Amino acid sequence: MDWAALSVSLRLAALTCLVLLPVGLLLGRALARARFRAKPLCEALVALPLVLPPTVLGFYLMMGFGQEAPLGALWQRLTGSGLNFTFTGILLASLVANLPFAVQPVQRAFEAIPPNLREAAWCSGLSPWQTLWRIELPLVWPGLVSALALTFAHTLGEFGVILMVGGAIDGETRTLAIAIYDRVQAFDETGAATMSAMLLAVSFVTIGVVYGLAGRRRWRHG
Repeated sequence: MDWAALSVSLRLAALTCLVLLPVGLLLGRALARARFRAKPLCEALVALPLVLPPTVLGFYLMMGFGQEAPLGALWQRLTGSGLNFTFTGILLASLVANLPFAVQPVQRAFEAIPPNLREAAWCSGLSPWQTLWRIELPLVWPGLVSALALTFAHTLGEFGVILMVGGAIDGETRTLAIAIYDRVQAFDETGAATMSAMLLAVSFVTIGVVYGLAGRRRWRHG
């Protein structure tokens, strides 16, 4: 087991979930309640990382993080260092690649809330913030858990985007998925099998959690 790569992967997955949880909550709720002509375009932009090949997304992010690009140049002026081939760079890339996994389950959960439930809460004197905290969040928590599980598992297994933006620097940008690829290239099938089994187990548990929550929601509404 490549413990350094595992540490980088876990840190990357944890930080990605931590940052995307409030983003997914706010953006998912906004998209669920929004009624405007450009809504399909906004939803398409959120879902775009799902259909783009990881190497294509990684290429555009790598170019955007470069010192000649506005974002890369601004980061260079503020911090004195670049974004490509750094942990910060792969974290930003991970946030972009995992945005649909954090937003879509939450959006679907908010869309399932009957509108008259919010109206009843407002008529009872609850403010919009109190309605969100006391009425909506208890109803959408399965969507939040699904979003966190999918984001965490996808981050652990992400390969193309991370390799394009971060390369394979030990202890910095070399994740478990990249370590598996390196072991295969070195004909270390035992090491690759051990790490692959870990990712397989995480993926299986994640899918179990997501489908379990979905089944529980259908049973409650059934």
